[in-house]
Amino acid sequence: MTEDWRKYLSSLDDGTMRIKAHGSMKVDARLITDRQHLDNHADDRGPEQLINAASLPGIVGEAWGMADWHFGYGLPIGGVIATDINDGELGGAVSPGGVGFDINCGVRMLALDATESDIPNLKKLAGRLAGRVPAGASGKGGLSITSSQLDELIVGGAQAASELGFGYDEDLKHIESNGVLDSEGSDISHRAKERGLRALGTLGSGNHFLELQTVGKTVDKETAEAWGLYDGQLVAMIHSGSRGLGHQVCSDHVRALERRYKQRGSVWVEEEWGFEIQDRQLASAPFHSDEGQAYFRDMNAAANFAFANRSALAHRLREVLRLELGVDGEARTLYDVSHNIAKVETHTIHGSSCVCCVHRKGATRAFSGDSPELASMEHSLGQPVLIPGDMGTGSWLMAGPKQGQNIAFGSSCHGAGRALSRTKAKQTIDGKALKLELEQKGIRIHASTPNVLSEEAPSAYKDVDEVIDLTHKAGLARPVVRLSPLAVIKG
Repeated sequence: MTEDWRKYLSSLDDGTMRIKAHGSMKVDARLITDRQHLDNHADDRGPEQLINAASLPGIVGEAWGMADWHFGYGLPIGGVIATDINDGELGGAVSPGGVGFDINCGVRMLALDATESDIPNLKKLAGRLAGRVPAGASGKGGLSITSSQLDELIVGGAQAASELGFGYDEDLKHIESNGVLDSEGSDISHRAKERGLRALGTLGSGNHFLELQTVGKTVDKETAEAWGLYDGQLVAMIHSGSRGLGHQVCSDHVRALERRYKQRGSVWVEEEWGFEIQDRQLASAPFHSDEGQAYFRDMNAAANFAFANRSALAHRLREVLRLELGVDGEARTLYDVSHNIAKVETHTIHGSSCVCCVHRKGATRAFSGDSPELASMEHSLGQPVLIPGDMGTGSWLMAGPKQGQNIAFGSSCHGAGRALSRTKAKQTIDGKALKLELEQKGIRIHASTPNVLSEEAPSAYKDVDEVIDLTHKAGLARPVVRLSPLAVIKG
């Protein structure tokens, strides 16, 4: 869209800013921000992508940009949109670009009954973790599985991983959707399966990581105690997704859908469905069309592989912790939450119930404690919301509202959000010097290349504490504890 969206921008009293619907927009866009944050991160491309998404067929409510938003493919990272699956004859849009390439990229957090003083040798522990948990783009070092076992994983998710010996049954109730989504009838490509065979139990590259942390500042003592957390406690975060399998699934569907759209002036049109979109990268299918259902099933299959992958990574982490810490190395899953996913959920939109396809791209669920999905007692205070920050500053554990879904379809930010592009970070940040600086602070760093450290440097990200404050002010989630990094394994 060429019209200046800032002419339609206004500040609200709830910690958000609204971009009033104009042009082809069917709904308003909302940003979790204040004026200072917006001015500090002035790349207009993310909000412009959100405006384009606000014109998707069947979109309802508002198009949301979480506090960590930044430019992505089609929809900004940190984007949340919902479409009515009963809109028109075949339903509103489901868009692979609105979900992302790393399907069910997500975070698992594990808690130990131990503190930093229980670690005999942090350098040795970090080295063992780096040796045992493969990181990098290649997938080298993945667990050996057969084709039939891969098929079990893309149907059964974390449960299937547990049955293969990679995880515990008691983990499942602490995983979003119990670690499995309905993928019956999925038909992911041979190439996607081929890439998945090599990747189970690997972190990947970019912003994926395994991080050993300590519980620092406690903000919500009641919730922290209910979740079994205490000051100085050792915890771990694993951030990874569906690896090459999920990327291939998204690529296959993006290519197939984009070919169906023809440009007419400034818009893209799919004549059979009567769909008109502003950006070809948002190529979509009606939810109930053959193409829409094929994508949704395949996306769920990739998501199941991601749940299994984080289970396998947690298994590898637990093996090292037991070797180094003995009984103190037992680690329980506190929660495992998805990013980059589309899910069918019921929400109240302008006073009416709507069955929606909620796309969360670089955003996480933040369900309220009275949600049916959070029936277990330890989550009655709200869903755990896992927010990685950066490897030099810290991360946060938040909680969804105690009662009543938040205004953004029960969603929250998923991290700090990039402030610099990867190219700019590599040009301006010395990775080797950064490693020395962080290790002088007592943070052990293992990364495959200095370029990875440059791209993932603390200064390449927004201030995570500011993102948390904005998220809390908007009522999306509340801070529980801040987490400090001890050892970081990066791709």
